[in-house]
Amino acid sequence: MVAEDAVLLREGLVGLLERVGHQVVAAVGDADALAEAVCAERPDLIVTDVRMPPSLSDDGLRCSVRLREEFPGLPVLVLSQYVERSYALRLLDSCGGAGVGYLLKERVSAVADFTAAIERVAAGGTVVDPEVITQLVRLRQDPLERLSPREREVLALVAEGRSNAGLAAHLFISEAAVNKHIGNIFNKVDLPVDAEGHRRVLAVLAYLRA
Repeated sequence: MVAEDAVLLREGLVGLLERVGHQVVAAVGDADALAEAVCAERPDLIVTDVRMPPSLSDDGLRCSVRLREEFPGLPVLVLSQYVERSYALRLLDSCGGAGVGYLLKERVSAVADFTAAIERVAAGGTVVDPEVITQLVRLRQDPLERLSPREREVLALVAEGRSNAGLAAHLFISEAAVNKHIGNIFNKVDLPVDAEGHRRVLAVLAYLRA
């Protein structure tokens, strides 16, 4: 079964799968249709994108996670441009990681590799692009581990609501040094470039989660 909202790519995948000897029981363009088709057809494998209607966010991936819960062992191969990290972890953790794969479209360099991945996942194996693994490992690491002891001290004081001037006075350092520490904290915990106040809130949330 193929789930892909881009018509040309969907039809291309169908043609490719049929050309190498597979039967495509359904080809759909949104997550709701995917769920209905799986219930009706009980396919041996789903090949799905991440982003598709109805919300054009991570509907395909979230739907696949739900389907794996409803039909344990249902093989799913995600083929996408994106690593949707939170649901990717849930998908790869489901059913002990058996019968699941996650490939990035632009990194599939050979048809033979793609068809081999399909057969491996359908047989209960696991296939994950190395770039996907890199991003998921980065997600699971505690970003605060990258901070120096002084930066952790600064972040703890930020969490108490102290201003930069208050931080400088408490630590007996200049405000310029405080600004440097805070900039390093933002970079090390991978906070997006945004207004300073917003980044301070995100940094505090990261501190509280840790």
